[in-house]
Amino acid sequence: MASEETAKLGSTTAGPSPTIRLLAKLGNGAVAGVTGVSIIFPLDMVKTRLQNQKPATPGGKPPYAGVVDCFRQIVRGEGVRGLYRGLVPNLAGVTPEKAIKLAVNDVARGAIAARIGTTPDKLPTSYGALAGAAAGLCQVIATNPMEIVKIRMQVAATSTRANVTAMDIVRELGIRGVYKGTAATLLRDVPFSMLFFSLQAMFAQRLHAYGGGDTAAKPSTLCVLAGSTVAGVIASGAVTPADVIKTRLQSSSQPSPPYRGIADCASRILQTEGPLAFFKGVVPRCLTMAPLFGIALMMYDLQQKTLGW
Repeated sequence: MASEETAKLGSTTAGPSPTIRLLAKLGNGAVAGVTGVSIIFPLDMVKTRLQNQKPATPGGKPPYAGVVDCFRQIVRGEGVRGLYRGLVPNLAGVTPEKAIKLAVNDVARGAIAARIGTTPDKLPTSYGALAGAAAGLCQVIATNPMEIVKIRMQVAATSTRANVTAMDIVRELGIRGVYKGTAATLLRDVPFSMLFFSLQAMFAQRLHAYGGGDTAAKPSTLCVLAGSTVAGVIASGAVTPADVIKTRLQSSSQPSPPYRGIADCASRILQTEGPLAFFKGVVPRCLTMAPLFGIALMMYDLQQKTLGW
């Protein structure tokens, strides 16, 4: 009996080295990120244009009347390819961003669970939020340069620089420039990760239990997808004001005088456009982020179950 238990223990603890596991997570993050971003990028384009739009004259009407009107104007004026401006640099940044996010959250959940004497799957929501905060904090290393290049390419067609490339923007900004607005990115990504990862785990477990699944087992892949999608909607909507501020700060089309920081940007948006301006693009943002993270977590779950990790 003892030998059988030892064998079982050995079979569950043995496995690939940490390096192989990390490479597998990187590959999973790359596939999930590329798939999700490619599918939802047109909505992300519309979201950025809506958040960045300003009336041509004080008190005038903004260029776009809403999501559908913005989509139509982009296709009419720039063609279908216009919906994918900035996709390539975005895809280049997705691999490290998703790898960092998934790996750090996974490691943090494991470390916290070990410290309080439980398993990562049973981690309380508050501790899940703490692990998510660590993931959001670390991912900004990759996210900020990707975001600022993507945003500038997405709004370039509305200016005189319609033919600008990603490398043009990187050369123009330099190393310090691609990290412009990092504080605003942290203001968005840390709360998002706290909400998303904690809610995703809770929703997936509850959906699994509601469907009659074994509460001691991991949630099914469909429950992970559904829980991640719902959590993505809630987290995305909650941090939209921070996303609007970040977009304005990182955009090349600055007002006169330019924004001096987060507080100045928020104050001027409130004064000139009202409180609803902080939720510009909230619908396409939720429609963008929910399936993106749903796909990412589903792919990650499939990897774990397939490899037995």
